[in-house]
Amino acid sequence: MLHFLRHPLARRLRDVVATLFGVAVAVFVMLRAIPGDQITAGLGTEAAALTPAQRAALTDYYGLDRPLPVQFFSWLGNVFTGNLGYSSRAQTSVVDLTLDALPVTLELAILAIVLSLLIGIPLGLLSASKPNSVRDAAGQVVGLAGLSIPSFLLATVLLTVLASTYHFNPNGKAFATLVDDPWLNLQQMLLPALVLGFGIAAPIMRTTRTAVLEVRSQDFIRTAVAKGVPPRRLQVRHVLRNALVPIVTMAGLQFGYLLGGAVVVEQIFSVPGIGRQVLLGIQQKEYAVVQSTVLVIAVAFVLVNMATDVLYRVIDPRVRAS
Repeated sequence: MLHFLRHPLARRLRDVVATLFGVAVAVFVMLRAIPGDQITAGLGTEAAALTPAQRAALTDYYGLDRPLPVQFFSWLGNVFTGNLGYSSRAQTSVVDLTLDALPVTLELAILAIVLSLLIGIPLGLLSASKPNSVRDAAGQVVGLAGLSIPSFLLATVLLTVLASTYHFNPNGKAFATLVDDPWLNLQQMLLPALVLGFGIAAPIMRTTRTAVLEVRSQDFIRTAVAKGVPPRRLQVRHVLRNALVPIVTMAGLQFGYLLGGAVVVEQIFSVPGIGRQVLLGIQQKEYAVVQSTVLVIAVAFVLVNMATDVLYRVIDPRVRAS
């Protein structure tokens, strides 16, 4: 038994469980620290007209009168049975809400990460081809712009200009899923994916530049140049392939961030994703919705990290050997 507990897989599983439990506790505490509750959020100004008996009945209905540890472990116990809670706002279960919202966010995250790689890797290679040159400076400026411009500002400007000048605003229509209307869905996903992808392209570009410059300083690259390996083959097969591990690391981290960090962009473009679900849950003080959705996001982030580890072993034989 002790030998199994020392196994790397057991340690990884223990770390995952501890992380998810920590996330659940942190979200639970932070939600209770926000002023107000589900009663006042749902009724608004009408909550002031409630009689003490009515408020007591609603408090008992939502379970707000129970001690906080009892509320937490009651919710956690329901999660283990597959009951993530119920949304009074949407009049449906959190499971159904998540099954509708998660594929939307996954699609947006995949499009954004693809666009960021298509922008960031070529720019990083271009900058690294001639360090400290005008070409390198131009790439650094683009990277700095991606890091500096807030996503909400870029989204607002892009949406306003395209809608007012070119009358292009597919997000003004009712959201279409990929199954219902693929063409409209692609149009509605294009702008938010571009905004998110531009912001993520900056760290990917900087990571690519640093990794490529480091690989180029290695002895095996000088040996390949001395043997007369063609520049294009040298760049793709030797330099870029050996620089992929830090690039994959950065892309994996950014993809995990997109699963829950695209709240503002989803709200601006009216994309009914998982981040917007959390935002609406916070506004309505629907504790179960927020806690369960954030836990789902945390699980997805862990799965992304595991997938990234698998990619390490595919692209780098040295990782497989270790």
